[in-house]
Amino acid sequence: MSISRTKWKWRGALVLALASGSAGCSDGSDGPVDPGPPDPGPVPVASVVLSPQFAEIEVGSAYLFEAVTFDSAGAVLADRPVTWSSSDPAVAEIDSTGRATALMPGHTPITAASEEISGSASLTVVHAPVILVGAGDIADCDTPWDEATADLLDAIPGTVFTAGDNVYEDGTAEEYANCYGPSWGRHKDRTYPAIGNHEYHASDGAPHFEYFGAAAGAADKGYYSYEAGAWKVIVLNSNAGRVAVDAGSPQEQWLRDELASSDHACTLAYWHHPRFSSGVYGDDDRFDAFWQALYEYGADLVLVGHEHHYERLAPLNPAGQVDAARGIRQIIVGTGGRYLRPTGLPRTGSEVRDAETHGVLKLTLSHDSYDWEFIPVAGQTFADAGSDICR
Repeated sequence: MSISRTKWKWRGALVLALASGSAGCSDGSDGPVDPGPPDPGPVPVASVVLSPQFAEIEVGSAYLFEAVTFDSAGAVLADRPVTWSSSDPAVAEIDSTGRATALMPGHTPITAASEEISGSASLTVVHAPVILVGAGDIADCDTPWDEATADLLDAIPGTVFTAGDNVYEDGTAEEYANCYGPSWGRHKDRTYPAIGNHEYHASDGAPHFEYFGAAAGAADKGYYSYEAGAWKVIVLNSNAGRVAVDAGSPQEQWLRDELASSDHACTLAYWHHPRFSSGVYGDDDRFDAFWQALYEYGADLVLVGHEHHYERLAPLNPAGQVDAARGIRQIIVGTGGRYLRPTGLPRTGSEVRDAETHGVLKLTLSHDSYDWEFIPVAGQTFADAGSDICR
């Protein structure tokens, strides 16, 4: 029993010596090993910078933003996770990779965040360009040209406009069915027509309104408006005597109300009779009130027919003088299918004229500008093209 007690006492002393670093078991140092300062972990993110800082894209398109994280010394921190967000998801959504998809016109900040630090960029969404194509003085069962211009429409997408005198000779229901219907009528579902004087030969224009339905506006007015992307489009009735066109008339007051309430970036109007022309009828001051109202509200473009030729004029003020800063450009496109007539001496501001070519005018309406292109029928070569900004 005594031997057993001695053995346990010795083993306990050995354990105690090893634990205390005494009893001849030193490692040769003067004390405990210093482990050094604690590991601080990854360098924290001090800033997040997005590229680009400002972007503008069209509805329906996408854009890829990039985000770079930096430390407090300005060094790039690679592979730090980033969370993306859009302040207005109705304008643009953004996914986990920074790819923004434009949904509707507007503005939204785009934010990227990492470790509770964020940076932002500005995204503006604008309307995508839209196409408006058409002409005036169109369908005649005795000529082949309306079929030729309708063939052009077959290959051009977008909205179709007519600048009046859509079917000859009298705008009857039979003429709409037999002359307009087989040619331009195949694009009826995308057409917004203006009414011409020949339509009023039949029952006060009733066949015109019956054929086009609601797209032609109210039958007692024949004027209306619609939107085309960023553009406000106003269709007027220039048949003075059928519907009043002078200052203070219901139509002129309606026009002013439409212009005053519009928040569109650009404005276009079309009707049948030109205000200014180098053609057979020349200038027509009955439409001073139209031009004055459009000029005051900064309209950009007017399309007309009645004269059976093509003519592009420089931007003009209400007095018919060239006004590059605020004037309205007018394009006469009475080339839809009826016989053509020669022009006379060019009036002030007349830039381009042609009286030998049937065709259509194609407009590409962007959010702050427009392009025009006169497209001739097969076998003819005259063309005209250009662009301008909105006022």
